[in-house]
Amino acid sequence: MNLTIEKPNLGRFLRIILRDPHSYRGKHREVLAEDLFRKILCWERKRAERSRKSFLLMLIDTGTVLRANRKQRVLTRILSALSCSTRETDIVGWYRGSAILGVIFTEVREAERNALQSLVLAKLSEALRSSLGAEDVDQIRISFHFFPEDWDKPNTSRLSDEKLYPDLFERNEARKYRHVVKRVMDIVGSVVALILFCPLFALIALTIKLTSKGPVLFKQTRIGQYGTIFTFLKFRSMMPANDPGIHRDYVRRFIAGDVDSSCSGRCQNVVYKIQEDPRITRVGKFLRKTSLDELPQFINVLKGDMSLVGPRPAFPHELEGYWCWHKRKLSVRPGITCLWQVRGRNKIANFDDWVTMDLEYIDNWSLWLDFKILARTAWVVVAGTGS
Repeated sequence: MNLTIEKPNLGRFLRIILRDPHSYRGKHREVLAEDLFRKILCWERKRAERSRKSFLLMLIDTGTVLRANRKQRVLTRILSALSCSTRETDIVGWYRGSAILGVIFTEVREAERNALQSLVLAKLSEALRSSLGAEDVDQIRISFHFFPEDWDKPNTSRLSDEKLYPDLFERNEARKYRHVVKRVMDIVGSVVALILFCPLFALIALTIKLTSKGPVLFKQTRIGQYGTIFTFLKFRSMMPANDPGIHRDYVRRFIAGDVDSSCSGRCQNVVYKIQEDPRITRVGKFLRKTSLDELPQFINVLKGDMSLVGPRPAFPHELEGYWCWHKRKLSVRPGITCLWQVRGRNKIANFDDWVTMDLEYIDNWSLWLDFKILARTAWVVVAGTGS
């Protein structure tokens, strides 16, 4: 049966029709079962990704307060305190087992985030202290998790809040052993490539040095998995003194869908690469055409910053134009090649289509898919298509 749910009444509507035999129905509040609550959390996150409307997740870790001999009585008091501190439309459920309660506050403006957290925390703490003993209250831990996260502010720490992504982290846990195999493939593949291409490395380095001043390697800050930053390596294909603002402006306009429609031919269909870029050297044009400028990225793979296969690493300034759903591409380690490079490579005119392919890869990832992408990449590079 298909049901149409209006967004403003999502929380209340779901509590009415999505009854679950394991949900707790107390005098003051219904608490959704863990599976149902997590599904709703994922739905709300996906809705917020597209609508750009934020939400707040509050988690109440009851610790050992819900002891078997007094669980029902204490739980009733906690739910009573929640009823006094939250709205009827806020979604309440078990986030984990019978120990961590969750509350989803929908459509929260970022400017109101801190005020809402302070207000709810003060009201809930007061209600709990009036109904439970001080010893019990001291065991309860309350935390707040805001979506979307500030992934546009790169740091060296892991920025992803796994509490907001229980489905993705559970899936990664289920794929844990396959991820180990993938990492082994990355290490073996990068070592073999570095040994195999060692003479080519020396030849390219010598050519760059003889034809232009400056370093052999081009080092650039890029964004890796979960927003971590790392130093991205390529053979230098540009003059050492150039204006990065040219590329930064192009990327901003491309993500916003504001590329120059007056361009003709290949200029309309090149993703992140500017035709007739005045900064590129003669040797650099050849290196880019043949993708030989990418060879040093095997060092990034060996270090663990990148993988052989995965979404291309983002630029820090690129994140400024991301919609929230674009940022999910940061949930995996970036790679040297991925789906969009073997399907359209540099001829994808729409940034959303590019990210959609990255998310398709993430959602359908398997070791066999990696093998197929690597094989097709080798053919694309040899054929020189889309470069």
